[in-house]
Amino acid sequence: MFKGLLLTKSDDGALHCALTDIDESRLPPGEVLVQVSHSTLNYKDGLAITGKAPVVRSYPMVPGIDFAGTVLESSDARYRAGDAVILNGWGVGETHWGGLAQKARVKADWLVPLPAGMAPSQAMGIGTAGYTAMLCVMALQQHGITSEQGPVLVTGANGGVGSTAIALLARAGFTVHASTGRLDETEHLKALGASEVIDRATLNAPGKPLQKERWAGAVDALGSHTLANVCASVKYGGVVAACGLAQGMDFPATVAPFILRGVTLAGIDSVMAPHARRTKAWERLARELPPETLAANTDTIALAEAPAMAAKLLAGQVRGRVVVDVNA
Repeated sequence: MFKGLLLTKSDDGALHCALTDIDESRLPPGEVLVQVSHSTLNYKDGLAITGKAPVVRSYPMVPGIDFAGTVLESSDARYRAGDAVILNGWGVGETHWGGLAQKARVKADWLVPLPAGMAPSQAMGIGTAGYTAMLCVMALQQHGITSEQGPVLVTGANGGVGSTAIALLARAGFTVHASTGRLDETEHLKALGASEVIDRATLNAPGKPLQKERWAGAVDALGSHTLANVCASVKYGGVVAACGLAQGMDFPATVAPFILRGVTLAGIDSVMAPHARRTKAWERLARELPPETLAANTDTIALAEAPAMAAKLLAGQVRGRVVVDVNA
């Protein structure tokens, strides 16, 4: 038996979330059994736990789209008992039982090794949000964006993706502008590396198809009007890495930035990213994200506290990253 958060639905469609004892025999099939050490709360986890969006595809379900832990059993030659591993995405916590529990059984293809020198709690302080931020930074750099070309904008700056992206970009030598609706967090964002903080209200309403060229590139976690305005404000040849839809799934834009300024819109998917790209992202995170920056941007909670924290996350009341110690 092990403890985990279990989501169930009653006959009337009501969602229930409870911390309960689960028999190991109920775990779904997979080649690797993992003793989970830490998980985390992402925006998608908040949606799943609260039922605000149809993230979960079947019930009962253990939520949690990522985890770090130690291999207990493996029928795959790539992993042995005692190996430290990380999992992000692959539908875990949506279609396959996830990380907000003390054990998980998953496919070996879904795992990556925990980088040497990184603790499981640090890996989940980064989590899917931080890993996605690194994929965004990698995309900007792969498309040729350099610090000499001008500032880079990060939207949703107080969120998990945004806050990590700021730290990574600043560490790489970029001038970073941060967009947020919580201007009271300006000093925190500047401590992460932002040189300028702007009110998200300047970006989240309908705007002109082409606007003043302001940024060499951008990391956007919001979508909707914000993404449209960001694309309209990026310099000639600039790149926008789009990875989220916190404002909305719509994209009310025109082709003007793309055909008149040569702007590139790079879509970032963290769920199904190839193993080689995942491994590279985690290796870079281990090298490039200072532990002290990570610690200052992370809060740790017990598994029983996750449901209440999920509601706060969706309400925009959480700063940075939330690590869940599943054994606390």
